[in-house]
Amino acid sequence: MAGAYDPSLPAVPEWLNKGDNAWQLTAATLVGLQSMPGLVILYASIVKKKWAVNSAFMALYAFAAVLLCWVLLCYKMAFGDELLPFWGKGGPAFNQGYLKGQAKIPKSKVPAPYFPMATLVYFQFTFAAITTILVAGSVLGRMNIKAWMAFVPLWLIFSYTVGAYSIWGGGFLYQWGVIDYSGGYVIHLSSGVAGFVAAYWVGPRPKADRERFPPNNVLLMLAGAGLLWMGWSGFNGGAPYAANLTSSIAVLNTNLSAATSLLVWTTLDVIFFGKPSVIGAIQGMVTGLAGVTPGAGLIQTWAAIIVGVVSGTVPWASMMILHKKSALLQKVDDTLAVFYTHAVAGLLGGIMTGLFAHPDLCVLILPPPATKGAFYGGNGGKQLLKQLAGAAFIAVWNVVSTTIILLAIRVFIPLRMAEEELGIGDDAAHGEEAYALWGDGEKFDATRHVQQFERDQEAAHPSYVHGARGVTIVL
Repeated sequence: MAGAYDPSLPAVPEWLNKGDNAWQLTAATLVGLQSMPGLVILYASIVKKKWAVNSAFMALYAFAAVLLCWVLLCYKMAFGDELLPFWGKGGPAFNQGYLKGQAKIPKSKVPAPYFPMATLVYFQFTFAAITTILVAGSVLGRMNIKAWMAFVPLWLIFSYTVGAYSIWGGGFLYQWGVIDYSGGYVIHLSSGVAGFVAAYWVGPRPKADRERFPPNNVLLMLAGAGLLWMGWSGFNGGAPYAANLTSSIAVLNTNLSAATSLLVWTTLDVIFFGKPSVIGAIQGMVTGLAGVTPGAGLIQTWAAIIVGVVSGTVPWASMMILHKKSALLQKVDDTLAVFYTHAVAGLLGGIMTGLFAHPDLCVLILPPPATKGAFYGGNGGKQLLKQLAGAAFIAVWNVVSTTIILLAIRVFIPLRMAEEELGIGDDAAHGEEAYALWGDGEKFDATRHVQQFERDQEAAHPSYVHGARGVTIVL
């Protein structure tokens, strides 16, 4: 039968495990769906109606731009040969000989995966894309789209690849033993910090938008959130690069933490505000997912519940209480609260991984020497310190790199839309609007319609004259 497992077939080399390859491609697709259409839908619906198109387009553009940059240069900067202890040598990743070979990360200490390089390149692209799109969540509703188009490739090159190489690609944090199972630091901490910095430099939304920014479609918002949640099974389930015990544990822990955090956040909303919030429930879902990501396949399931409780509590308190007491936090207009839902949750998850990483689970996926969290005694306390140090590097690098990138862009392109454009929204930025309320999407030009009416009346009634204040009179 064509395509059956046979080492003599050139498309089925001896090292290829079809099950692992099938799962990895499925996981990559699930993560891709989190962005396209997941975050495209979520961003479009969670913002004010006048920003729906712009918000969706920022996510759409980033997904496409990251893919091209990824294969041209950035994959090897994140997972290639060492250039610096925190950066790989950039280069193209589209040679057929390279992509057909068995996947490997040059400085990795674990066995090579049993699938092709092409699978690994695409899988890691989906992580790079969603990280960049998360940054956009902090600056929705006012960033100049042209500045965003310049920001995406620059931030990918000078920020994301550094974190990815340092922790996942064999860089100095990986060699030192910092644990980030699937992106609590590389993705969530970095995007949350970078988004906060970007929001600072771009400036706040207009006062009217900042005071009242209701979602334009709550049901569609839930659909986008659902894609994000379900896609996370590929996010954390694909991290072991195999369909194995760790991937199964990670998927269960991921969903359990998300559910727990959502329920905790909703409960806090009811206790303090008297009613549950759909937006709050989505935020709780996200913090639970981001919080469990650094250790999803390394902690026991009871610990995943604890992660969910902490992820639903601390980010809630930081957003609802700390934010109101801090002048800096109030000054920075983080549109979708990415700093709280991703940076705070990702940091908490990294710390809790340093506490709860179980030695029997660590040995299944992590390289020697044996690793365990502080909860299990021995040298576990050292792991907690490593987690804190790794978080500090990622946070500082993103503050510095994001600032430099935006200041450089500002020399050539305004970071912020003009004030008159901010008052209009999508029509000013794109010449398009999200919803057609009449005329199959045609904009109603009152002046043009009145002028046409007057011409028709003049043709039909030669004695026709215009009345005062637009009132027409037929004599």
